[in-house]
Amino acid sequence: MRAITYIEYGPPDVLQFTEVAKPTPKDDEVLIKIRAASVNPLDWHFMRGTPHLIRIHSGLRRPKATRLGVDVAGQIEAVGKNVTQFQPGDEVFGACKGAFAEYVCASERLLVLKPANVTFEQAAAVPVAALSALQGLRDKGQIQPGQKVLINGASGGVGTFAVQIAKSFGAEVTGVCSTRNADMVRSIGGSHVVDYTQEDFTKSGQRYDLIFDSVGNHSLSDIRRVLTREGTLVLVGGPDKGRWLGPLTGLLNVLVLSRFVSQKLRPFLAHLNKADLIVMQEFLEAGKVTPVIDRSYPLSDVPEAIRYLEEGHARGKVVITV
Repeated sequence: MRAITYIEYGPPDVLQFTEVAKPTPKDDEVLIKIRAASVNPLDWHFMRGTPHLIRIHSGLRRPKATRLGVDVAGQIEAVGKNVTQFQPGDEVFGACKGAFAEYVCASERLLVLKPANVTFEQAAAVPVAALSALQGLRDKGQIQPGQKVLINGASGGVGTFAVQIAKSFGAEVTGVCSTRNADMVRSIGGSHVVDYTQEDFTKSGQRYDLIFDSVGNHSLSDIRRVLTREGTLVLVGGPDKGRWLGPLTGLLNVLVLSRFVSQKLRPFLAHLNKADLIVMQEFLEAGKVTPVIDRSYPLSDVPEAIRYLEEGHARGKVVITV
């Protein structure tokens, strides 16, 4: 089978489209014929080995694992003897290691059935981004109906899910995005849109009960100025600051400051799990969430897909079709 592999850290040029052995599922795994995958920032962080802190896990000088990709959607071709939840022919989506390939083995613990009303490409767009939005808003943000919620980065991969999920919880949603994405953000549930090319939301008179920030392009003092006194900031991403900690710098700053203020400042990293995949499965089936896909690339063009995502202007998700 064909897959994307890499044996050294670096830019997208280090990725190779090569022939590798087709995997065989272990007793508690299923073999998936992949129909689609999607690209996330974590893919380029592992590809580049940055921030350097991740190399403690991924390999100091070169990557221990030679495959990339987490989000997956496809059809089950074979199951291990201990698998009870799926059978060959089932269409599924979820998370695994090495999703940029024609086949992959995955644990049934991180897979759910694909709803019939969504495509493989839409399903593959869900796992990392949607669970980041869901857990950030529901668990860290403790979102409530009627709250004023601002999504900074509303047109991005995580942000487009956050707008829709916040809307489904009954919040009044304001999305921050560029001019070209304003109509799209309104169409997916944004009651209000702030065009950051024309206006700085931290200098407005509006106050928000919850700010979900997937960009991290404002200082904490500026963000706190537009939070209500007991409001909550959930920070799920930020710019790379330094080779060692990168986006983690902003998360650590939030963690430290949160000890000294009345507002709730909560850094956050998503945890992939089956229970929340089921929640998203139900949202998809009910039509409460529709994945926004910017571009699709064939498997051989994963380097170009990652290069595009790194530019930081993707409108929704970037998907790989197999």
